[in-house]
Amino acid sequence: MMRMQMSPAAAALLRALALRSGVERNRILLTNVHSTDWQSLTFTGERHQLSLRITGDDSGDVAERMCDGLEECEFTISGVVVADIAVVGTRRRASDGATELVIEALTIAD
Repeated sequence: MMRMQMSPAAAALLRALALRSGVERNRILLTNVHSTDWQSLTFTGERHQLSLRITGDDSGDVAERMCDGLEECEFTISGVVVADIAVVGTRRRASDGATELVIEALTIAD
């Protein structure tokens, strides 16, 4: 199995999203990840784009649990603050019943 390169902040964000879903981690597949350094005059961090595929007949419900109230959610991730997070575009239902979605986030070093 090939593993994607992920920053520690992106990996922690993926774990936090999986926890919000309420299902076993192996049902949430990371299909693509892209992180870039970000900085302002006073803060440093990363911008992330996570492409996810949720398997199972109830994948739409799982995606809803994961994404409901996401923009207002306060994450507890050691070393970073999630300053901004949102689902990008629309969720897509695949022919096999899986749900695919893209989440973008900005994490700032704590």
